[in-house]
Amino acid sequence: MIAKTQTQPAATGEAGREVVLDVGPVAHGGHCVARHEGRVIFVRHAIPGEKVRARLTNADDKAKFWRADVVDVLEASPDRVDHFWQLADSGRAWSHGHPPVGGAEFGHIALARQRTLKADVLTEQLTRLAGVGQLPQDWAGTSVEAVGGASDGGSGLGWRTRASFSVTPGGKLGMHAHRSGHIIPVREMPLAIDAINSLRLWDIDLQGVDRVEVAAPANGSRPLVLLAPAEGTKPKRLSAIAAQLPADVSVAAFDPLTEAVDQLRGRLWVQESAAGHDYRVTGAGFWQIHRDAPGTLVGAVTQFLQGGDFLHPGAVVADLYAGAGLFTAVLADAVGETGSVLSVEGAPGTSRDARKNLHAAPHVEIVQGRVERVLHRKPRNFDALVLDPPRAGAGKAVVGQLIESHPRAIAYVSCDPASFARDVGYFRQAGWELKALRAFDLYPHTHHLETVALLTPGP
Repeated sequence: MIAKTQTQPAATGEAGREVVLDVGPVAHGGHCVARHEGRVIFVRHAIPGEKVRARLTNADDKAKFWRADVVDVLEASPDRVDHFWQLADSGRAWSHGHPPVGGAEFGHIALARQRTLKADVLTEQLTRLAGVGQLPQDWAGTSVEAVGGASDGGSGLGWRTRASFSVTPGGKLGMHAHRSGHIIPVREMPLAIDAINSLRLWDIDLQGVDRVEVAAPANGSRPLVLLAPAEGTKPKRLSAIAAQLPADVSVAAFDPLTEAVDQLRGRLWVQESAAGHDYRVTGAGFWQIHRDAPGTLVGAVTQFLQGGDFLHPGAVVADLYAGAGLFTAVLADAVGETGSVLSVEGAPGTSRDARKNLHAAPHVEIVQGRVERVLHRKPRNFDALVLDPPRAGAGKAVVGQLIESHPRAIAYVSCDPASFARDVGYFRQAGWELKALRAFDLYPHTHHLETVALLTPGP
């Protein structure tokens, strides 16, 4: 549930100056590539093919590239639409003297075009970083699959079941601008589900708190609000903030460094539901943030593994970076008690959640620890592995360990096309093949996407 905040260095060089740019192709990271006087500029809030006036935001004279935000569109793309959120509208925000809030950087682009741009990024990363010359036949390469049409009315809004907020020096709910320490007060979060917006956190005096994290399960169960106190804040002050929230909301104090959670009111966890199972997720433990993401990803993973007969009764499988056990529970159903599931998670609190969630499945072994170390200690021949690493990906050492465990197939779930493509490159260097690929728009109006791939050893 925690989102890391990047801090923008002090403006130097040309920062603040405005330049006219012809916008080039989309690139990974939520920006497009442009050039000005021979220098590469990564410009946000643009669309390929546009001519824009942009404000330089990072423009150190010695930097290899600069960054900029669009402030005016001189020649618009036919795919440009009115931004749904004024605070995230770059031109409007800068006209009021401040940068736009982060987290909705594609909101000025028609949803269909957003998805083709994301597909372009994924294809480019796989081609350049993984050396994939020909993508699987089932990957059209022209779009990323839409998710949640019925739940969001096709708007791409109201999908976040988790949200992270900062707090202004005056105690108002806020959000950071991209790559900046600047906090902008907010009075809505259009990407969040109603259960988050209905808390009306912007009406509460949050002085004494640095951050607020909210988890509101899509199944309608009890929400949890986490308050990260500022240094020196007394428990009495946190209790006063908790008292301003609805009585059916759990509230806890949270330390982002240690992930320690202390009860203020209610319970320290939320109950999530997916694929016929209930899951307990404590504090800031990981859970997919799109309301329809868990079912979508479980469906894609099981389709790939069962379609290749890698997942069946009696199979030996593993769920790596397993979190609270989303995939573990479904794998346990598929292999039955004649099979076995190894579930590995590094975070101690989340691993404890997995133990509670899977306590009734004796053929599941829950292990807390680093993936490569656990596989080294517990070598076995796997029919299939499910790999769902954090944004940084698995990395070369883990990929090597996975290959040494000789699975018949790996279903790789990724939220970052760059780290995913890098890891696919490591597999390909060892003779593995990218057999199947799907991508989902689980983060509408942002540059993020989720990828599910099937990897198999070469002949």
